[in-house]
Amino acid sequence: MLYALITLGVFITMEGVTWCTHKYVMHGFGWFLHEDHHQPGYPTVFEKNDLFFVIFAIPSMLLFIFGSNTQYTFLIFIGLGILLYGLAYFLIHDVLIHQRFKWFKNTNNWYLKALRKGHKVHHKNMGKEDSQCFGMLFVPIKYFKEYL
Repeated sequence: MLYALITLGVFITMEGVTWCTHKYVMHGFGWFLHEDHHQPGYPTVFEKNDLFFVIFAIPSMLLFIFGSNTQYTFLIFIGLGILLYGLAYFLIHDVLIHQRFKWFKNTNNWYLKALRKGHKVHHKNMGKEDSQCFGMLFVPIKYFKEYL
């Protein structure tokens, strides 16, 4: 039970980490990697912005390694929370919102529609400055109210 709570707590915490990273790193000193994501269309299968998936996977992998090789097995479940959030992020961001994979094209779910709307508002501004809606799984309430 404790390990499940750790995993869930980390998963929830990752939304805050993602918000801060998106606002202050991706739209800050890491803009050189994130900028192509704000340009219309995708010139290739991959974009520089995809390197953030690798960067965010490293702590998760290290926690799995250290947790399995020490008495601190709780580290595995911290890594699992990060991994599960990364999977949810991929499914929401790349599959549902940007349709990089055509798996969920015709969703009619109010929650998913609100997430799409919040992300569209984020991409309305093509530049580094003046963006809004930096989260992924939780967007401002006003977007949810539109679909309830």
